Amino acid sequence: MPEQKERLESFCKFKGYEIIDYYTDAGISAKTGNHRPEFERLKDDIKAKKINTIVALKLDRITRSIYDWENLMTFLDENNAYLDCVNDEINTTSANGKMISRLLMSVSQNEIERTSERTKIGLAGAIKQGHIPHKAPLGYKREDKKLVIDYTTKDIVIRIFDLYYNGMSYKKISNLLNKERVLEKDNWRDSTIVGIIENEIYKGDFVHGKTTKHPTYYEDVVEPIISKEMWEDCQVQKKKNSRSYQRTLTYLYLQKLKCPKCNRILGGKATTKKNGNSYFYYYCNDCKIEFKEKLINDYFEQFISELIEYDSVVNQFFLPMIKQKFDEPTEQLQKEINNQKNKLERIKKAYINGAFDLKEYNEEKKIVEKAISELEYKLNTTDCVEELKFTPKDILLKRDIDFINKIKLDKEYQERTKTWKDYTRQEQADLIMKYVDDIELALVGNEVVVTQINFRESICKPCQELYENGYIDTTKPMILGNVLGSVRFSNYLPEKEVGEIIMRLRQYYDVHYTEATYYVDKQVFYFNFAEDNSAIVRVFPLKDYYKLDPDNKMETYEFGILYINEEDKFQMQEIDTAFNYIPDETNDSVIYTKEPTHISVGVKPVKFCEDDTAETN
Repeated sequence: MPEQKERLESFCKFKGYEIIDYYTDAGISAKTGNHRPEFERLKDDIKAKKINTIVALKLDRITRSIYDWENLMTFLDENNAYLDCVNDEINTTSANGKMISRLLMSVSQNEIERTSERTKIGLAGAIKQGHIPHKAPLGYKREDKKLVIDYTTKDIVIRIFDLYYNGMSYKKISNLLNKERVLEKDNWRDSTIVGIIENEIYKGDFVHGKTTKHPTYYEDVVEPIISKEMWEDCQVQKKKNSRSYQRTLTYLYLQKLKCPKCNRILGGKATTKKNGNSYFYYYCNDCKIEFKEKLINDYFEQFISELIEYDSVVNQFFLPMIKQKFDEPTEQLQKEINNQKNKLERIKKAYINGAFDLKEYNEEKKIVEKAISELEYKLNTTDCVEELKFTPKDILLKRDIDFINKIKLDKEYQERTKTWKDYTRQEQADLIMKYVDDIELALVGNEVVVTQINFRESICKPCQELYENGYIDTTKPMILGNVLGSVRFSNYLPEKEVGEIIMRLRQYYDVHYTEATYYVDKQVFYFNFAEDNSAIVRVFPLKDYYKLDPDNKMETYEFGILYINEEDKFQMQEIDTAFNYIPDETNDSVIYTKEPTHISVGVKPVKFCEDDTAETN
């Protein structure tokens, strides 16, 4: 610095020293010792007798290490040279000057060590709270400076680990991601996959100073994306992959289960008996908990038929209506776009304030603008759906027809419907990966029990909205007179819309309508359909009791009941119509009546097809 140079020159003039040269190690800390280019040149000049006195502003500008200082003092003695400091009034030409220099050096080193301790403690505390001092890796993002899971990219990470775990090499994985243009990228590299597989952050841990001699390992500092067992297995997998090893076992619930004690993601293992049958287990090494996959299967079975119906029937034609992709939630994408735009503004301000030169600014700007462009493309892809051909009422209608088909055309229904046992194990795993976020477990004594299955918000949210608006049903247990059973229940719909659905249903089946009183306290319907072999299609409230009676203080509710009799048959000529089409909206000229009335209307195909305009009368 010019002012420092000026002060040193004034000091030399005052002392009568002749200035031979200037030695400046700019940007290099004195705490790194004497191994600095300019300092080494200074020592060489002392050895060559070009100079005999070092002049510095302060002692700590030379070094802050007692060890290095003693070596320097020895070097100066051996070469009949000295040190003189401007601010510290130190002159090593005397014994007192050497003693004072040693005391000051001890204070400087102590200050460095205390600062280092405080920095390490502060950094450790920050890391333990999720403040990871690195760029957020794929699958994570920053919120309030903390590293949190990015649900727009989380599943990409899980898929990479699954592919590698099952025997696919780094190169094959990167080629696959390029082929599919995952994240709209075609520059995936095997080195990128290596970095993901070897990164401890994905099991919730972090290694600080990984490339140093003494790295620090922090456990459980962020929410993990994969289990510790899975991560460890993938490290072992490196040797197996080098021999082109390919796994043949598929775990249905891998990455979906957490330990009921420590909340860690559970690992999976399997045993294969001599008869060829494989048995799957999930476990936590730390808590010594292990249980069979059958435990989850038994609980999951009650949801399987609904899940398959959703996937194979409902999803086919109302996915365009909910305008939302399963793995790319619109809100998450929009939030990330806003984050990137804010980042772009910060870069602009930094450039204006002189933190970047023009070249660096353009490079940083290009990176962020590309990220924004890719996110906006994904958002547009999510929102740009096919022309809406189906209404919310179509969903309820289709599910009613399917329910009746299952009763009246059971043989045909079974032939056309793919059940859980018809799925391959890989298809089952894919379905669970697609729809299930996680499965909650608890310990009852020493027994592990399933408490809840959490479906993905991108599935639950639109379904919940449809249910609240009366356009999708749910199955609920109820007492029907003297019979305990379950019925399909839908929320309140205005009478006009209910009438439209009834009229459309009657194009296929002679659906009947009645009303019943529901006693709130006893939770009982006092009627009995068992005597005349009738089957309830659906129950729905005649008023919006959620709004009228939020605290359940009313004694009774009035419900509408749709049902069919044993003798009711499918009324169209072609059985296929019952499965492949739904009745179109009734004509406005048709007068709604709750009594059975046959009318003739067109039908529309269940599966959306741009060119399919055929109608059946």
